[in-house]
Amino acid sequence: MAEINHFEYGWITPALSYALSVLGSFLGLVCAGRIRTASSPGQRAWWGLLAAWAIGGTAIWAMHFMAMLGFAVAGTRIRYDIPITAASTLIAVVAVGIGLAIVGTGRLSAPRLLVGGLFTGAGVAAMHYTGMAAMRLDGTLGYDSTRVALSVVIALVAATVALWLSMTVRRGLAMAASALVMGIAVNGMHFTGMSALSVHLHERRGELTGAEVSGLLVPIVLAVIFGVVGLIYALLAAPTDEDRAGFAYVDARLTPDPAGPTTAAVPQPAPDPVGLRARSTLGRPGTPFPSRRDTTPR
Repeated sequence: MAEINHFEYGWITPALSYALSVLGSFLGLVCAGRIRTASSPGQRAWWGLLAAWAIGGTAIWAMHFMAMLGFAVAGTRIRYDIPITAASTLIAVVAVGIGLAIVGTGRLSAPRLLVGGLFTGAGVAAMHYTGMAAMRLDGTLGYDSTRVALSVVIALVAATVALWLSMTVRRGLAMAASALVMGIAVNGMHFTGMSALSVHLHERRGELTGAEVSGLLVPIVLAVIFGVVGLIYALLAAPTDEDRAGFAYVDARLTPDPAGPTTAAVPQPAPDPVGLRARSTLGRPGTPFPSRRDTTPR
């Protein structure tokens, strides 16, 4: 059995993987919040797609790949099958999208939440072990069934909690706290599944096919950066509830009344709260200027 190192570069890779999971979870929660306020099915589908990419693509899959950068097996190099790696990305995004579609349509209920968590959690677990199956090394992979089952349970619970948070959390501080918790759950599932892995090296070394980690790192990092920037731009460009209320107010003020005025408007005098208008004669034409001298004839 070969020696496995999950932290070849120290705590850099787990720290970066946790940061990615928190960032993707936060953006996903914000996008999921827009699903509830969307005014049309097209807008709900758009925000659901963005939320699925943020949570499935960034918080789950990108976190998985970042953590795998620190994975090493003594005595063999590691390469990755590109089609299977891409398939694992698609599995994560589709699984989260299905879960959001289940809980985001209609009234949120316990059966909807459980079914959505089941689909999403199973998809997250499938993404993880599909990504592991994409590895090419001079050895045979083995898994401890107990720890695999534990990782699947963690994925199911984490997915259910994530879907519940995405449909109920609305305030920024609560979203940030929820993203921190989701990051812990995603990383916990990943490293629990990785702890179940064992590698038995082959006696004869063969030619490894696939791409090295260094070859995949640049395109994946660029995809994550552009994806995150696109999500932030979409959130900033979309009108908020306050914007919609302001647009509705301005539109109501600018739209003329089709019925027209029913009575002629009568001009009203300016208010005179202290009665100066009745007592003052200075403003009347022809009024002499008042004098303190007595002008009465004697």
